[in-house]
Amino acid sequence: MQRLEIKAALAVDDAGEITGNAWPFGTPDRVNDVITKGAFASAALPLPMLYAHDPRDVIGVWESATETDAGLEVKGRLLVDDVARAREVRAMIRAGALGGLSIGFGIRKAAPRRGGGRTITDLDLREISVVSIPSHPRARITGAKDAAEAIALADAINRAAAAFRS
Repeated sequence: MQRLEIKAALAVDDAGEITGNAWPFGTPDRVNDVITKGAFASAALPLPMLYAHDPRDVIGVWESATETDAGLEVKGRLLVDDVARAREVRAMIRAGALGGLSIGFGIRKAAPRRGGGRTITDLDLREISVVSIPSHPRARITGAKDAAEAIALADAINRAAAAFRS
């Protein structure tokens, strides 16, 4: 039985669409592990979107995972119409309380790194979680259409217009 390992960028819109970088290439995480481009080649989609790696807390589904030069770019959706916890997570992302992504995986091939940690070249990606503190500091939610941002911009424009009228 393979041991499940957890590694951990993020934004969300009203419909629950979410994008992020689940694993940045080129730099080690907090325990000095590096995952190389190509390690995610066999990732099977869709993947479960969990809250904080709790398999009992499925909040959505990851529908796209693409290796780019920057890392593993993911797109998915929170199940905001059907899952109360997904609506809570969307609210926490919007408030800035959650902004990290973290991956759960089993290792197929890795080698020790000088100074500690591993270089992981092949893995079995099992899930991607929304978390407050990711294992990799650059694994972040990167995009989401957000009505709150549009409202804040409109408020700023209205305040500026009011200041000009004064």
